[in-house]
Amino acid sequence: SARPDRARVSLRLGSRKEAAVAARSSVSRRLQYIAHSARLRGVPEENMTVTEDFSRVENTYQMEAEVCITFSDFGKMQNVCNLLTEKLGTSVTINPPHFYHTPEAIDTLRRQVCVTAVGNTRRKAQEVCRLFGQALGKPLLIKEEETKEWGGHIDNHLSHPADSQTLQERIQNATAYASCRVFAVFEIKGKENRRTKVL
Repeated sequence: SARPDRARVSLRLGSRKEAAVAARSSVSRRLQYIAHSARLRGVPEENMTVTEDFSRVENTYQMEAEVCITFSDFGKMQNVCNLLTEKLGTSVTINPPHFYHTPEAIDTLRRQVCVTAVGNTRRKAQEVCRLFGQALGKPLLIKEEETKEWGGHIDNHLSHPADSQTLQERIQNATAYASCRVFAVFEIKGKENRRTKVL
């Protein structure tokens, strides 16, 4: 299994004022504070995305913004979110984090599962050989027969777990699992003769 290696947090903020400059300024100050706070805690600039929407609603100007921050350190994520909740209060809406795997993390899991399956096969073959007083020789054939994957989320903006879940439940639900079945043929070395047998 592999726990998610990334978390994306979306923060929303807005302002509606009679003057356009006032609406923009109100949102701009909070955006700067969010970016500054995240940078101070080691979040790279490229891990932050800001989108802004400016519109006219009746006789007022409305400025809305969304900040998406991607974290690889979940402790750092909690620190940033807690700070922004404390300092900005209800003037910013912090959505629950979306946990997911990068493609590299899934590739690593697939490789580890296959290597582990081959290692398990070899150990079982050694145990059988010891039972009969034989020695396990070199592998003659190793074939990956079946790989299964389940659970987990790949980087997907559309996946949003239920809001009622705890942080640990979200991480658990985003954990990826994989299994691999291998077929292996080993040489078996006997005391007097050598023969090949499928284990």
